[in-house]
This record gives sequence, C-alpha cells and structure tokens, in this order.
Amino acid sequence: MSNLVDIQSQIDKLQKQASEIRVREFDKTVQEILAKMNAFGITVRDLQPNKAGKLAGKRGAKSSAKGSAKSARALTGKSIGKGTAKRTSARAGTVVPPKFRGPNGETWSGRGLMPRWLSALVAQGSTKAQFAVST
Repeated sequence: MSNLVDIQSQIDKLQKQASEIRVREFDKTVQEILAKMNAFGITVRDLQPNKAGKLAGKRGAKSSAKGSAKSARALTGKSIGKGTAKRTSARAGTVVPPKFRGPNGETWSGRGLMPRWLSALVAQGSTKAQFAVST
C-alpha cells in the first residue's frame, strides 16, 4: 500500500505530463478549429452568446422563413407557421377571491385542478360544499 507522499508525488508527475501534452497539442487543436471555422464560414462573432444566452450562429443557405420552419418542424416535430403563437386568455393572471377554505386556512379559487388538501378531504367522505366560502 502506498503512503500519502508517494501518491502526491505521482499526482505531481501526472499533472506535469498533462501540462506538457496540453502545450504540445494546443497548436494542433487551434489549427483544426480554424480549418473547420473556415470550411463552415464561422466567425468569432458567431461563437459569442447573445442576450438570450444562445450562440449567434449562422443558418445554412436556406435561411428563409420556409427553411426555418421546416428545420424547426424536423427538430421539434411541431409546426411554427401562421396561427401557432401561444394564446392566452384575457383573464389569465387575474386574482380571484377564494371559493373554498380548508380547516388549516388553505384556499382554492375553484379554478384548475382540485388541490391536494381538498381532494384528501373529499376522499375521506367530506363534500366540497362543506368548505365553500360564504359571500
């Protein structure tokens, strides 16, 4: 069994070897990257993220709206043509008063799925009407 000093010595040797390999392969790697950038017409600006955190990137020769929609459909399986914008209700996000109040002060507006606290009580034999808030 090796002792701590031997292991630390091995670590130092391996780190030096890794550093030497990195220096030797750095220029070769940079040249490979530059060759690919030239082949695809990639610039340094293309590699910088935009405000949304995505790379600027370039689309191929088919950068038309039709080509973009076709690419998106191929990747996501969804169409992004006319009329596919996300629709929201005019009342979405409006606060409504609670219609039900639980024994521990929980509330529910009556919209959406029944909350767990109320479903548990209904499963035990209570009715929703028992927890209705009188107005």
